Order: sequence, then C-alpha cells, then structure tokens
Amino acid sequence: MTSNAPESVIEVFADIWCPFTHVGLRALDEQRTLSGRLDVVIRVRAWPLELVNGVALDRLTTKAHVEHLREQVAPMMFNDLRVDHFPSSTLEALALVERAYRSDSRLGERASFELRDALFEEGIDISEQRALSDIAERLGVERPDDEDRAAVIADWHDGQARGVVGSPHFFCGEVSSFCPSLQITKDPELGVSLRRDATRLTHFVQQCLGSSAT
Repeated sequence: MTSNAPESVIEVFADIWCPFTHVGLRALDEQRTLSGRLDVVIRVRAWPLELVNGVALDRLTTKAHVEHLREQVAPMMFNDLRVDHFPSSTLEALALVERAYRSDSRLGERASFELRDALFEEGIDISEQRALSDIAERLGVERPDDEDRAAVIADWHDGQARGVVGSPHFFCGEVSSFCPSLQITKDPELGVSLRRDATRLTHFVQQCLGSSAT
C-alpha cells in the first residue's frame, strides 16, 4: 500500500566506491518496498573517502571486501568489478549525484544506484569522463558544475559535524545507524566475517519511519 503522506527522507552518507554501501542501499530499497513506504526518498549524501582518509580507496583492499561480500552476504551482486577499471577518484561522480538531486529527489536516488551499478556490476571506471557523460545523458541531467562540486564538500563537512563514522552512515531525523544492513566482525585469525543483518536494518526503518517493515 502506498502512503499519501508527504515524502519522508532517509539520508545516507556514503561514497560510491564503498562496496558496503552498494549492499546497504539495495537492502534499504528492499525494506522500503516491503514496508509499503514508497513515499520515502533515499537521499545519498557525499562522504568522499579520499578526502576523509587523505588517500584514494585501495583497489585491492576493495576487491577483497567485494569477494567477502559475494561469498558471505550477496552472491548475486558484484558481477563485474574490474580492478584495472577501478576509479582513481569519485569526486566528479559524487558531484553528478548532487546535480541529479538538484533536478529531482527521485532522479538523484536513481543516479546514486546507477553509478554504483556501473562500477560494481558493469566494470565501468566512473572516474573516466566519457563514462560519466554517458551516465549523465542516460539520466537526462547536465554534467556537474562548480556548485555541485561545492555541494560534495559541504556534505562532507556536514557529515563531520553530525558525527558520521564511516560509509555508509544512515540518518532519519534524530535516528542514526552506521551500516545497519551488515554485521562486520574482524578476527586476527579468521579474517573478516560478514553477515546480513536484516533485523537491525528493519529496526532502523521502524524507528525512523514508524513503518511495519518485516
């Protein structure tokens, strides 16, 4: 059942090349559908890890995380991550998302998902100018300008002020949760253990929206 209430917003501070966000956003979209809350908009805010950490994301570390996610959590996802096509930066792609949100909240959401699909499911280097132009054309938006690039930096600083601890960090009003769709455990002997945590994500959705998600 679709609600006729005004749009509600779940904010997610995240970077495009974060594989945990790719899983988390899909899980959130699934929860939104199950709850019947199609009035809810997912506002993906920029959390540029290359600025947060002072260095670009390491492609081999990311590949290892992707392999863990495929093995333990999402066997149907991450179909074509190519290490040799891994982006050198996501700043311009994040700016493209900002550009799309300037046009329409649903279009911004679509851009957030499509860019992640391009990287993780299609093996596309989203830092390459032609690739970004193709995605912008498909979305029907202009390429980002200086206002959009400034919005990326503004999101980063806003995230810092709000206590973002990593990508992805979910907010809905006063309710917040870091990576609620996954339980991540690191063991010095066993390595990284990942488990999809549907209960925790459902609890977050219920808390912030008062929905009946199950």
